[in-house]
Amino acid sequence: MAQGALDGLRLIEMGQLIAGPFCGQLMADHGAEVIKIEPPKVGDAMRAWGQGIPLWFSVVARNKKSITLNLREKEGQEIVRKLAAKSDFLLENFRPGTLEKWNLGWDELHAINEALIMIRVSGYGQTGPYSARAGYGGIGEAMGGMRHIAGEPDRPPSRAGLSIGDSLAATYACLGAMMALNHRHNTGKGQVVDSAIYEAVLAMMESTVPEYTVAGHIRERTGSILPKVAPSNVYPTKDGSVLVAGNQDSVWKRMAAMMGVSELGDDPRYNSHMARGERQAELDELIGEWTKERTSAEVLTLCEEHGVPAGNIYRAPEMLHDPQFQAREALIEVDHPKHDNFVMQNVAPKLSETPGKVEWVGPELGQHNEAVYGELLGMDSATRADLEERGII
Repeated sequence: MAQGALDGLRLIEMGQLIAGPFCGQLMADHGAEVIKIEPPKVGDAMRAWGQGIPLWFSVVARNKKSITLNLREKEGQEIVRKLAAKSDFLLENFRPGTLEKWNLGWDELHAINEALIMIRVSGYGQTGPYSARAGYGGIGEAMGGMRHIAGEPDRPPSRAGLSIGDSLAATYACLGAMMALNHRHNTGKGQVVDSAIYEAVLAMMESTVPEYTVAGHIRERTGSILPKVAPSNVYPTKDGSVLVAGNQDSVWKRMAAMMGVSELGDDPRYNSHMARGERQAELDELIGEWTKERTSAEVLTLCEEHGVPAGNIYRAPEMLHDPQFQAREALIEVDHPKHDNFVMQNVAPKLSETPGKVEWVGPELGQHNEAVYGELLGMDSATRADLEERGII
C-alpha cells in the first residue's frame, strides 16, 4: 500500500456484511493495514452478495488482507489476543455480548494492549434494553426516523435503494476511531467507539425532533420535493428529466430571466422564500411547462449560463462518461483476478498530501494467512498446518 494518512496503523476487522466492514474499507483506503478475519471455508457472507454477479465484496474488502480463523474455538480466540497486542484498532459488528462470551471483550483486550482502540458497531449500541437484539440496517433506518420520511406521501415508507443505515453507522464508527486516535496521542490510552445504527441515522435527521417538541410538527413523506422550499424538483424534458434547484431569492431571479419571465423575479407572489414556498405546486407546474419544451441538455446548458443549480439524475452509465467524474478520477478501473472492466468508486475524501489509493480488490479467502500467521505472529509452518487441519484457521 502506498503511504496514506493512516499508514503505519493496523486494524483487525471482525464481523461481516456492511456495518463493520465499510468502516474497515474507509480506513484501508487511506493506508491502514486492515487484517480481515473470516470463518474458515465459508468466509464473509458478503462474498455472495450483489445484484447479478456477486461483486460487492470486491469493493467493501478492497485493500484488506484476508485471514481465516474460527473465533468460536479457544485457540482461535487466543490468536485474536495475539493480534490485538500488535494492533491499533479492533473492529467488530457482532451482536453485543458475543465478544465477551468469547473472552475477547474490552476489559480483556485493554489489559493486553492499553493503547488499543476498540470499534464496535451494532444495531442499538452496547448498552440499553435493546442492545442484545439483532439489528440490521433497515431496522435502524426505521427506528432512527429515516424510513418514515422516505418515499411518496400516498405510499408506504420506502427504502433509499442502498444500505444507508449500515454505511452511516460504519462512517460514524470511522469518525469516532479518528477521535479516539487523537485522544490516544494525548494520553497513550485507547477507548471504545460505540456506534449504533439507529443513532447514526438519528444523527442525520436534521431538526425533525425539535420540530415536534417545539411546534408539534411531524415531517411526512413528500416525494421529490422539499416542502416549502421552491423551486426545487425533478422536471420533465423532451427526452427525460432534470433536477433544478432555484430556491434562493437571487437564484430565482436568474431562473425567471432564463425562462423569459423576468417580471416574476420581483413579483410579490414569488420574490421571497416564504412566498415561493406557499406556491410550490404552482411554480413546479410553471417550470415543468417550460422544461418539457426543451431537451435535458438544453435545460442544463441554460441553467449553467444563468447560474442556476441543475443536474441529471445519474446511473452508472452516465457516471462513466461524465467529464467531472473523469477529471477527478471519481471512478477507477482496478485489476480483478476474475473480471475484466472492473470499475469502482475511488477513495473519498481527497487529501492533498496523502490522497489514499485502491491497491487491490477484495482478496481471496485466507489469501494472507501465511503473511499474518507466519510473518506477523511468527507461527511456523507445522503449527499452521496443524491448526488448519483442525479447522482453527
